[in-house]
Amino acid sequence: MHGNPMNIPPVSIAAAKAALIEQYSDPTLRRRASMLWGTRGVGKSSIVRQVAEHFGIPLVDLRLTTIEPVDIRGAIYADEALAKTVWFPPEFLPTPNQHEGILFLDELTAADQRLQISAYSLILDRRVGNYHLPDGWQVVAAGNASFHGAISHDMGTALADRMFHFNVQTVIDAFLAHALAADFAPEVMAYLKIRPDKLDDTQAQLAGDHLIGASPRGWEDISNVLKSGLSDGAKRLFVQGRIGAANAAEFFGVLREIQAGVDVVRLLAARPGPETAALLPKTLDALYGMIYGLLAASHDVPALARALEIIEQLPDIRGTMPLPIREAQTLAMELFMQRGLDAGLEAAILDSPAYHRYGERRQLESQHA
Repeated sequence: MHGNPMNIPPVSIAAAKAALIEQYSDPTLRRRASMLWGTRGVGKSSIVRQVAEHFGIPLVDLRLTTIEPVDIRGAIYADEALAKTVWFPPEFLPTPNQHEGILFLDELTAADQRLQISAYSLILDRRVGNYHLPDGWQVVAAGNASFHGAISHDMGTALADRMFHFNVQTVIDAFLAHALAADFAPEVMAYLKIRPDKLDDTQAQLAGDHLIGASPRGWEDISNVLKSGLSDGAKRLFVQGRIGAANAAEFFGVLREIQAGVDVVRLLAARPGPETAALLPKTLDALYGMIYGLLAASHDVPALARALEIIEQLPDIRGTMPLPIREAQTLAMELFMQRGLDAGLEAAILDSPAYHRYGERRQLESQHA
């Protein structure tokens, strides 16, 4: 494909997952293959695995760049009784007694074109050679287009016409929700909340003809680096080596601002009132760093209740520049409620006087709006 031929609107990875779940639930639609287009690290393979887990069905994951054409077609042997040569299907393809599941053809557009012929047979005809894919199985493929900056072979219109297509792009809110659930380093979440354009800089990477750039998968690696026991010097080298020197320089600049502007441990130990107000952050970077830092530290009821008191005091910030205090409070309360629901601590939030006062204030503001 040359240029950007995607004449379908982009969808979030969460929307694509929900659509695949609904497709699998319909026996007729299940027989039509779906294709996930998207840049590296966007989570295409992850959602296919999650759909299989959702239904409790087997998943056959074929990374097409790691196998040979004969691996799909199988091995040929001579049947003397039939006086014919016949094909043994490969062991990894679903057998007739496996009545339902998902066959995932990953890296379809990057595969050798001879291999694509066999893969296309599974997509177009649900068969290859003498092998037939059982009726209850859904075929999902994934790959990159040339404008994603990856190795890609053209897909013909005849094949494209046999599939549902999803133009998957990363949405920052969905990624941050995933990052929170996966316990990313709070500094990474705070940085991407402030700099959402840095979640995936593929286009800038291609424009600058750079080999290394930022991607959702890369930020997961950066989180693991920050949470590791590496020295500061080694962390810098690993971050540079994962997202590029320019991105790393900006990230570490914000990281210094976050670390200098808030001390979550001291905040949690401080008494409500003036003592807490004196420790509140005064810059945007530090504000979001504090929110995600408090989330990471709120693993029990006392810490959660104290964190909500701190969030309630955000209007006490007296900085030299205006900050989005109300928006930050709303974001924090939503994140803490989600954290509480995930950890079974929602009762602690609902019983919190600080949360009650926040809810009453929001209700009054909506009545006077």
